[in-house]
Amino acid sequence: MSNSLANNVELETDGLPMPRRIYAIVGIWCGIFLSVVNNSIANVSLPTIAANLEVEASTVVWVINAYQLATIMLLLPFAALGEILGYRKIYLVGIVVFSLSSLACTLSTDFPMLVAARFLQGVGSAFITCVNTTLVRLVYPKSQLGRGIGLNAAVVATSAAAGPAIAGALLLVCDWHFLFAVNIPFGVLAFLLGWFFLPRTQSRNKGQRFDFKGGCLSAATFGLLILTVESFSHGWEVPIRLVLLALFLGVAVAFVRTQLKMEFPVLPLDLLRIPLFSLSIATGVCSYLAQMMALVSLPFFLQHMLGYNESETGLLMTTWPFVIIFVAPMAGFLAERIHAGFMSSFGLSVFACGMFLLFFMPKQPSSIDVVWRLMVCGFGFAMFQSPNNSTIIASAPRERSGSASGMLATARLFGQTTGASLVALIFLLNPVDGPKTAFMVGGLVAVFAALVSGSRLSFKSPLTGKKGA
Repeated sequence: MSNSLANNVELETDGLPMPRRIYAIVGIWCGIFLSVVNNSIANVSLPTIAANLEVEASTVVWVINAYQLATIMLLLPFAALGEILGYRKIYLVGIVVFSLSSLACTLSTDFPMLVAARFLQGVGSAFITCVNTTLVRLVYPKSQLGRGIGLNAAVVATSAAAGPAIAGALLLVCDWHFLFAVNIPFGVLAFLLGWFFLPRTQSRNKGQRFDFKGGCLSAATFGLLILTVESFSHGWEVPIRLVLLALFLGVAVAFVRTQLKMEFPVLPLDLLRIPLFSLSIATGVCSYLAQMMALVSLPFFLQHMLGYNESETGLLMTTWPFVIIFVAPMAGFLAERIHAGFMSSFGLSVFACGMFLLFFMPKQPSSIDVVWRLMVCGFGFAMFQSPNNSTIIASAPRERSGSASGMLATARLFGQTTGASLVALIFLLNPVDGPKTAFMVGGLVAVFAALVSGSRLSFKSPLTGKKGA
């Protein structure tokens, strides 16, 4: 059998056979671990890096910003490229780029070199993230997609919870440079498992070519969007904000106009015309925005308003991802039987209640008061996340899985980045009670997301094959 025919067979197969499926999914999980733990470790190590490289706190945040900016700029172009070259190839390239840039971070001798290496890590993360969920769809049978997405969410939560602990332990015995070296062995393992066990795919459209102009305009649009949001939330000078806004609007209009004329657009307008898909994306953006408003505000709330120290704050905040570890797989399993519109609305309503409970926290709460409220938030978010993500992927045609995965990742990062910027704006306007205000606003956004999610009940679920109303 020729390679071409074999590739097509693997694309059509309903999941991989056992035990190959297990090895393939472990390879995918290694890639998730790389991306999530790396970001958690970088967040925790910012004060140490600032002191070691003698840069201001306001400047060292570019260690985070450079990574996120590169990732969100390149998700859609790389997702489109994956549909042409194959998802496995894109994933493996991402692992290589991420691992080599981790080595560059380890060897960084000054701040500009570290920021450049982190930008390259963001490039690698974009390669990995844009096809991650697509590969899950190809690895699992259609009937088990919900639990596959749920297990992915559990791995994300586990990695997020483990990141601060790993960073803290390593900083006790070694220099901050070695925090980034942790990625390398996991990168090697992810590459080997991906090379031997991930399914091979190729484009079904023989005439499909990558739209370089669209890819550049997409990167510029999302890059300028994030910079514009940052400029308003951090109170940059008015002329700078107006210039960035004008540039963003001009580039965005040009981007959409060119995509309307393309047979194979980088911006998946064909998918956005599917009501269930577009409603699920809108639900995701709002929910991730609300989530990030909570996660950014919590450290300030716990330390500045309740008097906990850094270690106690980190320990308390692990409650949220710890709950997700157990609830997300269950939610994914239920999504194969219960309409995602109902499950996501229920989860987001619970999540909103958790946010409001944080807002109405007693002035002198006990640790238990904090923990059970965070457990409510974690439970609600887990009940939303797996069903919504499964619906986004399953509602797209199989051959458009790459673009669907890219849109899912873009929605998540855009929502999280906007949420963080909105918190910065709230803190700027209300420095005294900023965290509590952010909880209230985030809760209201979660309520809106629940309403958007509920509007999907009139559509047939691609997972259950039934309508919810």
